Amino acid sequence: MLIKKIRLCNYRNYVEEELEFCGSTNILYGENAQGKTNILESIYLCGTTKSHQGSKDREIIKMGEDEAHIKLFVEKDGLEHKIDMHLKKSKTKGIAINGVPIKKSAELIGFVNMIFFSPEDLNLIKNGPFERRRFMDMELCQLDKIYLNNISKYNKVLNQRNHLLKQINRNESLKETLSVWDEQLLRYGKDIIRARKSFIEQLEPIAKQINSKLTGGKEDISVIYSPDVNLDEYGERLKSFHEKDIYYQTTNCGPHRDDIKFKLNGIDVRTYGSQGQKRTAALTLKLSEIEIVKNKTGDIPILLLDDVLSELDRNRQNYLLDCLSDVQTIITCTGLEEFVNFRIPVNQVYKVVNGKVFNEKDGNRHEQ
Repeated sequence: MLIKKIRLCNYRNYVEEELEFCGSTNILYGENAQGKTNILESIYLCGTTKSHQGSKDREIIKMGEDEAHIKLFVEKDGLEHKIDMHLKKSKTKGIAINGVPIKKSAELIGFVNMIFFSPEDLNLIKNGPFERRRFMDMELCQLDKIYLNNISKYNKVLNQRNHLLKQINRNESLKETLSVWDEQLLRYGKDIIRARKSFIEQLEPIAKQINSKLTGGKEDISVIYSPDVNLDEYGERLKSFHEKDIYYQTTNCGPHRDDIKFKLNGIDVRTYGSQGQKRTAALTLKLSEIEIVKNKTGDIPILLLDDVLSELDRNRQNYLLDCLSDVQTIITCTGLEEFVNFRIPVNQVYKVVNGKVFNEKDGNRHEQ
């Protein structure tokens, strides 16, 4: 799987732009707030239908415009494919693969496997459980269409049940219908729990190996799936929480409250780990994603690194860069001198200045 090029029209601070990418290391460099991250975001959007920042479509469209377009050209299984994405301010985005419109955004997910790594991801361990659930969901949704369907249906049922809980306070007779929504939550929720458990079981041995290399064998990491409720007691617990749910007007048990725990040499990293240990654990988790995708699909994912190297010490930088030898990588940074010219072979370099992209190899603006 390779990204060949991307075309942007009225996307964020870009009027029109086209970039070609090589199959190994690509650098986008320039000062902050020039548009480097916007390019990575547009690529990720074409793979997952979502902004890594959680931005809505109307926020992505260039100011003063009503629509934006992205065209992503990828090589998959020896064939070239084109993903067209049409963003609109007041309507659902339109998506086509090879000129054929798709009915649901979910049909796109998994077509191109991508891993986005930003400085915010280094806080994955110390932040709240939402971020760690999102980590599991984003990877599982790309790898497993059944999981994608289950999590989508679960979230829809969860929202409907929570809406019902608010209505019960005004009409107590509606309480009798709670069991209907319980059954649906259980139907999808149990499959989500099973899939997450299996995912973490596959990830842990990979994480152990990576973390050991990062720490010179000094630390042994354990990655533990921490479900909010066990499968065998899920139904009873959901039922026993009815009064509590009605009082708080929200569903208080289920996989939407799951977490992942991390231990180093048996000690909880989030509670007792140093800042460096938390960052190492987060880096371990992101690098483990690459191996999971390789093992699951037989393909190598595309790695999008958003100014991450400047946040890592020399040892972690070296290890991360060593992992990029067989991975197509698109890296943003503020300058080349610190690591690019001296430490890794770079095949394509662009300078980004205020929504314009210049090909560094020939010193000219990249032509359309």
